Amino acid sequence: MLESLEARDELNEVVKNRVVKTCELLDAGVSAYPNGFIKKHDIAPVLAEYEGLDADELETVDAAFTMAGRIVSHRSFGKVAFFHIMDRTGRMQCYAAREELGEEAYKTFKKLDIGDIVGVSGRLFRTKTGELTLSCTEVRLLTKSIRPLPEKYHGLKDVEIRYRQRYVDLIVTPRARDIFRKRTIIVREFRRFLEARGFMEVETPMMQAIPGGATAKPFVTFHNALDMQLYMRIAPELYLKRLLVGGFEKVFEINRNFRNEGISTQHNPEFTMCEFYWAYATFEDLMDLTEELFSHIAREVCGSSVITYQGQEVDLTPGKWVRLTFHESLEKVGGHSPEFYNDYEKVRAYVRERGEKVLQGEKLGKLQAKLFDLDVEPRLIQPTFIYHYPTDISPLSRRNEQNPDVTDRFELFITGRELANAFSELNDPVDQRMRFEDQVKEKEAGDDEAHFMDEDYLRALEYGMPPAAGQGVGIDRLVMLLTDSPSIREVILFPLLKPES
Repeated sequence: MLESLEARDELNEVVKNRVVKTCELLDAGVSAYPNGFIKKHDIAPVLAEYEGLDADELETVDAAFTMAGRIVSHRSFGKVAFFHIMDRTGRMQCYAAREELGEEAYKTFKKLDIGDIVGVSGRLFRTKTGELTLSCTEVRLLTKSIRPLPEKYHGLKDVEIRYRQRYVDLIVTPRARDIFRKRTIIVREFRRFLEARGFMEVETPMMQAIPGGATAKPFVTFHNALDMQLYMRIAPELYLKRLLVGGFEKVFEINRNFRNEGISTQHNPEFTMCEFYWAYATFEDLMDLTEELFSHIAREVCGSSVITYQGQEVDLTPGKWVRLTFHESLEKVGGHSPEFYNDYEKVRAYVRERGEKVLQGEKLGKLQAKLFDLDVEPRLIQPTFIYHYPTDISPLSRRNEQNPDVTDRFELFITGRELANAFSELNDPVDQRMRFEDQVKEKEAGDDEAHFMDEDYLRALEYGMPPAAGQGVGIDRLVMLLTDSPSIREVILFPLLKPES
């Protein structure tokens, strides 16, 4: 507690000193937050073009450069100073001398702090230590920083502060910047991959009168003008399949979903999904497509289909992915015999002993799913498709024609977590109505995540939806995988946190 109070007092003193400097600048007629400076050059391209020139060659370069960025280091030697600025592309060392800037301009310069944003102009030279440097003919304050940045060699060590003050984290943590640059590439390549194969991007409602498309508890809101309760969507699925009915045969959406569930290293209540639907295709077609998709994105982001996640090598090369039925996985991975996992009472007792909640009247398929979560999922490190899930837990999936107790559905697991869910779509309106009715019964029995009855969706199916396959991929978890991030909070710019006390 004492250390915390001392740190707070120290921070307050630094802030006070910076406010005083700002007032002195204003008194001298220097704006602390001017506008109109035109940045003509990014740092990285300049470094790339001139890094190979020696000191003599740089003297022949007849070009001036105008850059802008945040001061991230500062060393003063009386009448001269060296400082680094950082922009979105990189860092550049700058040199400021009183003789070059002039007495008044250098006096203003000496009031600048690490964290201030400046515009600089000048020519390139190489220092005695060999560093490419901008000799400034102008240094202009663009934004005065009142709060100090964390110490250079310590940064932000408190994880919660990193997430809460992401704006500071991005300034001082190169890895954080790298993660979010890679996230942008991942989403871009996901979109390019699908568009190249004829998929059309669409947008569907975020607020829905009836939430559907997944088994999850929704967030509830209210529309005053319509005097009606609405739900933040848990998935776009049922709207995207309405588009299949309307004749769009290949559609996808990359957007947010909202689920009123717990927060963990794998879960955030607000998260990004890509869902895509493909008419006249099956869930097996989607397995092949997914292998190509993940391998393509890994090569673009990581340079290889073989990556490392938390010390484990993961091979995303197409053709090397494992495919097991749901019940095969209970046997081969979970170590459970058919006699055990098909015995309702034994499975029910087992999952309760392992700490899982069991609702009254839960069906065997749901208990088997909990058994899978306990003993199979954590062991699926290499890319593995688990398919033919029980019909009990797949209310929107097409029944398998040879065995109606299971569906033509798969989930993809890598490094012990689910990354995708897909199936051949149920397009029989009668079967779908019966499945919805079963879900309504489960909801009445206390299952908050069970599906609602959606009469408009059933009406759409009655007009006729072509045979199709659809899939949802968790973008945040894919980013975790390809950036070697252990927590979903690392890959979401502003994860949900409790208010500061």
